[in-house]
Amino acid sequence: MFVVPGWCRKSMTSQPSVTPVIVERAAQPYVGIRRSVTMRTIGGFFGTLSELIAWVAAQGVIPPGPDFIRYHVIDMAGELEIEAGVPLPAGAEVAVEAPMHIEVLPAGRYLTTTHVGDPDDLVAVTGAFLAWAEQHGMRWDAHDTDAGERWGCRLEIYHSGPDDNPDRNTWETQLAFRLAD
Repeated sequence: MFVVPGWCRKSMTSQPSVTPVIVERAAQPYVGIRRSVTMRTIGGFFGTLSELIAWVAAQGVIPPGPDFIRYHVIDMAGELEIEAGVPLPAGAEVAVEAPMHIEVLPAGRYLTTTHVGDPDDLVAVTGAFLAWAEQHGMRWDAHDTDAGERWGCRLEIYHSGPDDNPDRNTWETQLAFRLAD
């Protein structure tokens, strides 16, 4: 059984309401840039996502879905290995240069929930989401390592943001965490 990490429990004092659903996601090719960050430096990483989105647009590629942040390894007291990603259409031919790479998000069952509101609330929303999953006996595609929790696929998918509306309280973010097989 997945245990809610201490950093989530602390942020759950005023647990937001979450309504998770299980969805089947097909495999999805994407272009990404992976980095190691800390909780203090994670804010600067979102500039990488903006640069990646601009680069994909300059290639004439129309993404078939919204951009995302993928969390690979999470150690809240140390480093997080995260990745900015933009979906690619199936069969798209894009020549990338380091530090970009092309990968595929794994197919499978994902537990998802959508948050409409300020992205600063996502830590609390994630904590409530993890707690809901634990209460319902859900098992993540994740395991502990010396570097932190390694996730098979843990996504924050940005359906809207500052380009759509400057009011942060209207932004829509979907959490999609892959369930264990």
